[in-house]
Amino acid sequence: MLQGNAVIAQSGGPTAVINSSVCGAVQTWLAAENRPGTIYAAISGIKGFFDEDLLDLSAQPAEAIAGLRWTPGAGLFSCRYKVSEEEYPRLVEICQKYNIRYFFYNGGNDSMDTCNKMSLAAEKLGYEMRVIGIPKTVDNDLPITDHCPGFASAAKYLAATVMETGIDLASVATKNKVCIIEAMGRNAGWLTAAAALAKRTPDEAPHLIYLPEVPFDTEQFLRDVQVVYDRLGYCFVVASEGIMDKDGNYIAADGRVDAFGHAQLSGAGETLKNLVEERLGLKARCNTLGTAQRSAMHFASKTDADEAYATGVRAVELALAGKSGLMITLNREPGEEYRCTLGEAPLSSVANVEKKVPREWVNAEGNYVTDDFIKYCRPLIEGEVAVPMRGGLPDYVALNMQLGRVQK
Repeated sequence: MLQGNAVIAQSGGPTAVINSSVCGAVQTWLAAENRPGTIYAAISGIKGFFDEDLLDLSAQPAEAIAGLRWTPGAGLFSCRYKVSEEEYPRLVEICQKYNIRYFFYNGGNDSMDTCNKMSLAAEKLGYEMRVIGIPKTVDNDLPITDHCPGFASAAKYLAATVMETGIDLASVATKNKVCIIEAMGRNAGWLTAAAALAKRTPDEAPHLIYLPEVPFDTEQFLRDVQVVYDRLGYCFVVASEGIMDKDGNYIAADGRVDAFGHAQLSGAGETLKNLVEERLGLKARCNTLGTAQRSAMHFASKTDADEAYATGVRAVELALAGKSGLMITLNREPGEEYRCTLGEAPLSSVANVEKKVPREWVNAEGNYVTDDFIKYCRPLIEGEVAVPMRGGLPDYVALNMQLGRVQK
């Protein structure tokens, strides 16, 4: 077994269950027979690692580590930082300084790219390391894996919100006759599509769903809304923040980009609301759920939380067994009953690749999903996490950032 310490970090937007993966990894490392060293957290992701902001997790109380399993947000803190090619040798130097031989990075597409380049840089510089990516993203857009930890909990929350607000819309005689919910999803509409789980009868919400995978046609959208309104007297729409026109332009972007060059999206729901009011003369309401979609541990999927934990466990097991340059995957087994096993994929095959909703899982009109998507998605949201309560609210945990803080 390669002797040395480990570091684990989180990157990008959190999910309700991202900390469950960390819990699985840390508990597995600390429980390992003849473990090769201690395990550090890089506070605030790769940016914190550059700053050598490390926390020895073995110094944390066991109950604090265990509590991460039901705590939302990024328990180790997160960042969005694009590492330049010239900076990777510095990361390897930091690993050498603290004798870090195991590197675990918990994140999405851009994070897997960072993880892959870290592995390649260490190999190029002749520094032996084990580098493993632990997947997470509510967007569900990582390739090879059947689905991503974090997606199902966000899907469960969104579907429940659509169900409840749909009942509200149908039951109240109000001037607002069209409700539009804007869901997360830059280039892939998995989360938006999950709103369809709310519908149990033909007239229930949602009535229309718009994904980035299908070019958005303003005139067709207005016709779609009018048809539903004429039939029911109201209409419930769910649209992705990343819907685009036929030329590939986002219908709502503010012109800014993030550290990775991604357009900053703002206001797709409001844009649709304004179209409905100005062109159809119907009063509309827009609900933008924002980060609530990725934070709702109080209504997380137990299936999702358990799988997130399992990916953290497997990451450490594979690393201690000598594996490297991999991302953990979730592999759905064939059959009517849902069963998922753990696998692995080369980081080089995952980095910067987006998996989108198959076009055949969207109806011909491009305004709803098919039964095949429902069959794919429904088992993922099963079960509820038993979150401890105190004073009528969830009793979440936070690590003590003074315990085990490493001196530079």
